[in-house]
Amino acid sequence: MPTLGADMSDGTLVAWKKKPGDPVTRGEIIAEVETDKAAIDVEVFTTGVIEKMLVQPGEKVPVGTVLAIIREAGQPASAPAPQAGPGRLKISPSARQLALELGVELASLQGTGPGGAISREDVVRVAKAGGMRHETRGGTGEQPLAPVAEAAADRLLRMRQAIAAAMTRSKREIPHYYLSTTIGMGRAMAWLGEENLKRPVTERLLYGVLLIKAVALALREVPELNAVWKDGQAAQSRAIHVGVAISLRQGGLVAPALHDTDRQSLSELMQNFRDLVKRARAGSLRSSELSDPTITVTSLGEQGVETVFGVIYPPQVALVGFGKVVERPWVAEGRVLPSPVVTATLSADHRVTDGHRGGLFLAAVDRLLQEPSRL
Repeated sequence: MPTLGADMSDGTLVAWKKKPGDPVTRGEIIAEVETDKAAIDVEVFTTGVIEKMLVQPGEKVPVGTVLAIIREAGQPASAPAPQAGPGRLKISPSARQLALELGVELASLQGTGPGGAISREDVVRVAKAGGMRHETRGGTGEQPLAPVAEAAADRLLRMRQAIAAAMTRSKREIPHYYLSTTIGMGRAMAWLGEENLKRPVTERLLYGVLLIKAVALALREVPELNAVWKDGQAAQSRAIHVGVAISLRQGGLVAPALHDTDRQSLSELMQNFRDLVKRARAGSLRSSELSDPTITVTSLGEQGVETVFGVIYPPQVALVGFGKVVERPWVAEGRVLPSPVVTATLSADHRVTDGHRGGLFLAAVDRLLQEPSRL
């Protein structure tokens, strides 16, 4: 059972995507796991053949529990078992189970997830609209929609409890320090406007991707912030995987990673960011996206917040916050003019860095945003 963040202590195996005897390749989806936050597709981190399943669907086990045994490539392996053909209906096992529990006709479902996949949210939406069978599992006729609300409330409660536990641990164990700076966004917003005029509507950039890319590139200059705290010391990561805080429609949030953020072009970053948000809200994230972030970026600009000082998400050692882009008097070339600005903040672990290095990081973010065409 993978560790998908500091707020996860256990998980429930929802379904296996493979069978004993099946070959698997590193990065392939092998199982679906239910956590307090979402249903997660679990990737396999080695290439080989599945020898034995040790945990059955429906079982809840602690993180670190061995789920299956895989014989690695190059070792003698049994012949793969025949594959079952794909079903016509694209629905996750957890969504299928929820539909069964709520008495929702599968034929009434239309997927809004990636590739038209049916998610748990799709099931709940149809249930609330009345798309339930006349006969449910209990055989007592139509059921009230109270189970839908109760299930949603229970999940939200468990998510808030998990987040609370992780944030309490963060504030208790991590000696935070906080820095902030105001960054002029005139050049970045002007460049963004001109750039988007050249692009189809579906490929236009949001200013948020400029902020994410600037953070990723600034980490190359101050790599101490791109690290995790492990076994009593900071372990710097060679790869830069920026986690982005995403609010979920049913409440709560997740912060999955945009892998190799610094190496992506703005177009790639925009496309991958949209996909990540869509899949996070549809409950179809991959395990590596939750386990790999090396720093988190959060923004409350859409809610009108101008400044946000976040709490570091363990085992990371830093979090960057951005507020709303607002018009403020700004001195440029000896003149005071109205200009768009944004407040950038850094919450960092004093065991790993100090204010001097943190200040250099924020200065690097500022400098990078003054040359948006180079992002």
